Amino acid sequence: MRKLVIIPTYNEKENMAAMIAKVFSLDEEFDLLVIDDGSPDGTAAIVRERQAAHPGRLHLMERSGKLGLGTAYLAGFRWGLERGYDYICEMDCDFSHNPDDLVRLYRTAAQGYDVVVGSRYIQGVNVVNWPMSRLLMSYFASVYVRTVTRMPLRDATAGFVCYSRRALETIDLGAVRMKGYGFQIEMKYSAWRLGMKLREESIIFTERREGASKMSGGIFKEALFGVMALPFRRIRAAKR
Repeated sequence: MRKLVIIPTYNEKENMAAMIAKVFSLDEEFDLLVIDDGSPDGTAAIVRERQAAHPGRLHLMERSGKLGLGTAYLAGFRWGLERGYDYICEMDCDFSHNPDDLVRLYRTAAQGYDVVVGSRYIQGVNVVNWPMSRLLMSYFASVYVRTVTRMPLRDATAGFVCYSRRALETIDLGAVRMKGYGFQIEMKYSAWRLGMKLREESIIFTERREGASKMSGGIFKEALFGVMALPFRRIRAAKR
């Protein structure tokens, strides 16, 4: 099975080299696609420097300016599908998601699940080094999503996910509207409504080691109002 990890980046030079090394050291073989939105700190240059050491496995997509998390992942999903990957995972570059957990998410997906979520809240609250205000906001955001959509996930906002090829081919990627962290909710909701098999695996989320958080009030506002609209939308499968 061919497996791809997508990592969107903006100013991640402190983490990029270490993340590349870690992904390629895992017990399972993953290829890596970095989607960089014009980082002025030279993140893309670090990826280019290391491509020679990982021929055919380390890929770089460079975009002009900050175009949004959701658009980066959608571009990456299409890129991976066009190249025949069977499983496509998404994660952050800042080590808040432990790359070791990629193996567990993929192996669960390989058992027949279409969307496997690295969940912070399936076994209590597994978050390290977050201020209480942000922890409460994140936790109750997931409660809110579950209440409004009835989707059976405890961490609907999670950004550490493994998708099967079947799921990404079934979801109409062109119809996905939200661009920030609401994108994560919309993707899971679409998969669920289309009959995909979802599962959560418990992870420990650790606040970033280096660099600055990309979180903003606008991101949460989009998710808040976007979620309200989801139950009223017709979710259709992609045309083939």
